[in-house]
Amino acid sequence: MNASTSESRPAATAAPTAVGTDPFLERIANDEKIEPQDDMPESYRKHLVRQISQHAHSEIVGMLPEGGWITRAPSLKRKEVLLAKVQDEGGHGLYLYAAAETLGVNRADLIDALHSGRAKYSSIFNYATDTWADIGMIGWLVDGAAIMNQVPLCRCSYGPYARAMIRICKEESFHQRQGFDIVHNLMRGTPEQKQMAQDSFDRWWWPTLMMFGPHDSDSVHTQASEWGIKRLSNDELRQRFVDVTVPQASFLGLTIPDPALRWNAERGHYDFGALDWDEFWRVVKGDGPCNEARLSARVKAFNDGAWVREAAVTHARKRSARAANQSDVRGATSSQSRAAA
Repeated sequence: MNASTSESRPAATAAPTAVGTDPFLERIANDEKIEPQDDMPESYRKHLVRQISQHAHSEIVGMLPEGGWITRAPSLKRKEVLLAKVQDEGGHGLYLYAAAETLGVNRADLIDALHSGRAKYSSIFNYATDTWADIGMIGWLVDGAAIMNQVPLCRCSYGPYARAMIRICKEESFHQRQGFDIVHNLMRGTPEQKQMAQDSFDRWWWPTLMMFGPHDSDSVHTQASEWGIKRLSNDELRQRFVDVTVPQASFLGLTIPDPALRWNAERGHYDFGALDWDEFWRVVKGDGPCNEARLSARVKAFNDGAWVREAAVTHARKRSARAANQSDVRGATSSQSRAAA
């Protein structure tokens, strides 16, 4: 379905105003799922296209930091598990691109936007994976943060996105366990392995907290909550992640690199230090440690795989033509039989 074909989807309704006066918002308030054939505000559709495609891009680019470690993993078992995980991430990207296509956009256009730098993906994947411990941190911390953000999306108001997220979240839970297991084993190992894990934790802690996005007061996509697309705000999700992860780090024996971290009994939450938002925006805008390398690797992989896509299309056309020919033969045979009778 082409993004420029307006006839391919229902006409957009006016932008939502208030529950009780707008039928669309009333459906959202009643927890009804919006399906592709339903009327929806154009701003709602555009927001979903942006969010779902960015999510898909993040899954695809997210294969790269770990993909380079498949052959370097310390055992055959670790290689097998990591390979399966990277394959899962590719599948997640495909689910999400398919969900985005139900909104009337073309997958090729979405991928072109990623490769040209017009579309964004999660800033966390622009950090280097220099050690095996970094692979553990991606599984435990990064996938853990992703689960915190994605589980509420299983109740997203847009049906195809919500349904895709159910399977994705189930698989991500295994990814987090894989990462935790790596870190757990390192922390039970030699002093050098323990130090490797702590150094990696120090590098990944703050970028992981930035994954949830800017403070609510600085977010430009607040209407997503009104539309039932995003159930919890950036700051709420970040606080939940800290509250859950601090006890896990303590169990592992890791020291959180935040001198301001402390339990606040009055709030019932952990207080934590300020994030480096200058770094966050610098990475988002393309000036992170690995931005150029990640995008270059993604474009190269896409171009190198062109022959596979072309072969698949050619094969599909041949099968379709063969099936049509066989149908014609069966039809002719049937006609001859009836005539002979």
